[in-house]
Amino acid sequence: MDRPRIVHLSSVHRAFDTRIFYREAKSIAKAGYDMVLILPHERDEVVDGVRIVAIPRPSGRRERMTRTAWQVYRRALKERAALYQFHDPEMIPVGILLKLSGKRVIYDVHECVKDSTLNKMYISPLFRKPIAWAARLAEIVGTAFFDAIVAATPTIARQFPPARTTLVRNFPSSQDLPVADFVPFAQRSLRAIYAGCIDELYGLRQMIDAAALLPAMPQAAVTLCGSFDSPETEARGRQLPGWNRVSFLGFQNRARLAALFAQAQAGLIVIPPAPNSIDSMPNKLFEYMAAGLPVVASDFPQWREIIDGCHCGLLVDPQNPQAIADAIQWLLDHRQEAEEMGGRGRQAVQAKYNWQQEEGKLLSLYERILGRRGHGSCAG
Repeated sequence: MDRPRIVHLSSVHRAFDTRIFYREAKSIAKAGYDMVLILPHERDEVVDGVRIVAIPRPSGRRERMTRTAWQVYRRALKERAALYQFHDPEMIPVGILLKLSGKRVIYDVHECVKDSTLNKMYISPLFRKPIAWAARLAEIVGTAFFDAIVAATPTIARQFPPARTTLVRNFPSSQDLPVADFVPFAQRSLRAIYAGCIDELYGLRQMIDAAALLPAMPQAAVTLCGSFDSPETEARGRQLPGWNRVSFLGFQNRARLAALFAQAQAGLIVIPPAPNSIDSMPNKLFEYMAAGLPVVASDFPQWREIIDGCHCGLLVDPQNPQAIADAIQWLLDHRQEAEEMGGRGRQAVQAKYNWQQEEGKLLSLYERILGRRGHGSCAG
């Protein structure tokens, strides 16, 4: 008997995106489905039981939203899957076309599209609100077509019909990061670390300004791991006075990142307030906690509930570099307490904030949509 084929689609994300590949796709393949990813990538390959179908990378946003989306759609039809799940708002027309072709379709919503559109600096301020509302309208229309919505946060879930929405949060898996040998905090060589997309919307300026306010030491005050969102952002960051107190390491693979976390004394996630960030549940928060790092985090209500709830870090005004620097310095001056905070965060992830509890919701949703028919055929 053939395994039901599940196809996930994206025109935006990397093949090895944390939510799409390391959490959802690997869990789906492990559950016995024929798991396929169709997205921009260098080559076709099979990794950890997931078959990646490569679409040529677009040269820019316009090509991504037109030619790339169309290529993803054409390739998706060839897979004759039992179920399709797409991950980008700009793929809503593709999802509707698939549904009109008689396919089962799920929209996986990673962020509030209206709020995220309002934050996009490359859109003229004159057009941001109309485009944001148009994007939200497209979601509302698409909801009438799709079999289900998967939402990454409770705030997102509340924007869709409850009966057709499943909350699948971005909690870390025990396999998200390789386990590095534990290093006592008194022996760690790095001060504060940030890992992820490096962007002014994620607090780049505030982290660099905070680095400049920390006492001078041989090692950098802040270590940045990841890729800048644009050459212009990198140029602006390098011009800030605190840049000489920053160690920029670029993109790091997961094994190397685990080793860096094991040498750091704090994980930074100081995102400035914006509608799309205040209600977010970022991967990085839980990955720091899973690695046993105390966090220095923006004082947002949902984050406060988590961090104060398990006493695993310090909350700060993310727009105040001095407050960020003071929090980092407190952790450096109180290493035993910092180590205990990190331990409590790790225990909270193991007990509560983990992917193992979330993957069951996704797999149960598939079973409800596919029913027994879905387990007998790969045809959509």
